[in-house]
Amino acid sequence: MPDLLIELFSEEIPARMQKRAGEDLQKLVTNGLVEAGLTYASAAAFTTPRRLTLTVEGLLANSPTTREERKGPKADAPEKAIEGFLRGAGLTRDQVETRETPKGNVLIAVIEKPGRPAAEIIAEVLETTIRNFPWPKSMRWGSSALKWVRPLHSILCILSDEAGHAVVTMDVNGITSGDTTQGHRFMAPGSFSVVSFEDYTARLKRSFVVLDPAERAQAIWHDATNAAFANGLEVVEDAGLLAEVAGLVEWPVVLMGKIGNDFLELPPEVLQTSMKEHQKFFSVRNPKTGRIERFVTVANRETADNGATILAGNEKVLSARLADAKFFWENDLRTVRDVGLKGMAKPLAEVTFHNKLGSQAARVARIEALAREFAPIVGAKPDLAAEAARIAKADLASEMVYEFPELQGIMGRYYAEAAGHDDGVPEACAEHYSPLGPSDDVPTAPVSVAVALADKLDTLTGFWAIDEKPTGSKDPFALRRAALGVIRLVLDNGLDLSLNSVFGVSNQVSGSRQRDDGSKGFADVNEIRSFFHDRLKVYLRDQGIRHDIIDACIAMPQNDDLTLLVKRAKALSETLKTDDGENLIQGFKRANNILTQAETQDGVEYSYGADVKFAETEEERALFAALDTAEAEITPAMAEQDFTTAMAAMASLRTPIDAFFEATQINTDNQTVRSNRLNLLSRIRTLCLSVADLTKIDG
Repeated sequence: MPDLLIELFSEEIPARMQKRAGEDLQKLVTNGLVEAGLTYASAAAFTTPRRLTLTVEGLLANSPTTREERKGPKADAPEKAIEGFLRGAGLTRDQVETRETPKGNVLIAVIEKPGRPAAEIIAEVLETTIRNFPWPKSMRWGSSALKWVRPLHSILCILSDEAGHAVVTMDVNGITSGDTTQGHRFMAPGSFSVVSFEDYTARLKRSFVVLDPAERAQAIWHDATNAAFANGLEVVEDAGLLAEVAGLVEWPVVLMGKIGNDFLELPPEVLQTSMKEHQKFFSVRNPKTGRIERFVTVANRETADNGATILAGNEKVLSARLADAKFFWENDLRTVRDVGLKGMAKPLAEVTFHNKLGSQAARVARIEALAREFAPIVGAKPDLAAEAARIAKADLASEMVYEFPELQGIMGRYYAEAAGHDDGVPEACAEHYSPLGPSDDVPTAPVSVAVALADKLDTLTGFWAIDEKPTGSKDPFALRRAALGVIRLVLDNGLDLSLNSVFGVSNQVSGSRQRDDGSKGFADVNEIRSFFHDRLKVYLRDQGIRHDIIDACIAMPQNDDLTLLVKRAKALSETLKTDDGENLIQGFKRANNILTQAETQDGVEYSYGADVKFAETEEERALFAALDTAEAEITPAMAEQDFTTAMAAMASLRTPIDAFFEATQINTDNQTVRSNRLNLLSRIRTLCLSVADLTKIDG
């Protein structure tokens, strides 16, 4: 079975597009091959700045011959019907069979398609792939009508096996396929032929090209960390930057440079952000002081002076960049000293947050009021929470954040410290945006939690009130993320917080908002609570808790208390993982079904209390005793929100319920006994439903 090697060689492909392009090449080509009948053993794609490469191993040499029988009209059908059938099958009248069936003689077309050589199919599939490649952005060049991300220079396409290799012949807008490629642009610019994937990778490496982006990234990280360690320093980890830099070079050469002394006192986040965004440099930190003291850059070639000229040029450019950052930093500190953070924040009155929700300054005022209200709930001092909220967004008007928006909050902390704020206020400036995602750290300091809750809840209730809610996959104001942030703040900090209450407070603080139809409205508390429940389902599902378990708990009272709701869901989930818990559900559902049918049939509700004196069997009396015992445990446990104990007591009913159904007939002729047993089933239902709505559980 031959192996296929494809390389599409071009000018530099943007690093951000390479990973997706490799995946698309593999998907489009392999899907096309399989659809044409060519199966394979394995496939892998690789990318460098100048090439997309695909290797397919164990490919069939030919597509298999296929035989299809197509049933047509009756043999005596009208001539036009027969002609249409023959035209569709691509056959003549004497090439089809007449076959006898219970409904009479019918025409049968036997269409046999012979297999095709792999090379023929590959040429068609690859040409289609190249002409329809899904680049986010593409271009034309010269007089060619072909579109590619950057000018495409050559196509390498060969099939190889033990007997040798052969070029898969094709031509795409004048670019003819072959078995040649090129090495490094500067260090080995000549062309060379290859005979297999192994030969290809080996010859590329000898020509100073590392094909695998993972190998390039590993080499960069290894050399960078070693260089830093040798100087008593450490490289700041940045997986995104590492992947991007690995996509900028074919032969990575790590160089470590120095940062000018004038810039070493800048906040480390400023140095790191400026070097990453403008220069794609890694920051190198002194672990003893936390200062960023050096940088790592990755060149795409080796030089006779071991990179000295490259480093000198990079250090010069970096100094200019950091001079700008230092200017912003000093100007912002001067503003803080002269007018304080309140003065720095004045321009926010002219910045529109949303045309129906007012300015950023108006939003800050709402967040301040909310933070003061929420402070007692989270254990913060109201005045401190209000102070933090009042200045938390002042850095949005700073020069540094204008240049580097990703530093919002971080710079707020530095400016708050410079202005003399303390007691958790500077930290709240930095942390109130968190958590931004499912893996982001959650603030735990009370002042930070109060401001973070106020910030997110103002956003949610505000956009809800003006009917700007998420729809389908669209969520332009990131309300799902804000809701998840509130959920994680509440759960990670174990807050006893009523959603209904905080939504009401937010509505009260903000007042009514203008809607598109001209009316004014508040956020609908029930609607936004349901939205939170949907977000909670997604969050808990990722933790292994089934949606039906969450539904069973949401159906209970106090479902606006997220901490209580999750405690109940986790306890129920653990209970249902046991044999007793799983089988209890079946017993409960059997009891509920029998009881529901009887109540519908009899037109009465069986909830008047069963009496043990009417019990006729030992199993019946045992169930009475078990229910008494379980109720004595469940009632105080539920009052104390000890759901684990309550669930365990409920699960203990599994054995007596099973024994009762095994030995007892519910619908007996004795109406007194029947009513008593139905009332006993009602007691089972009531007791179980006091813990969770088990009717929502699947199975």
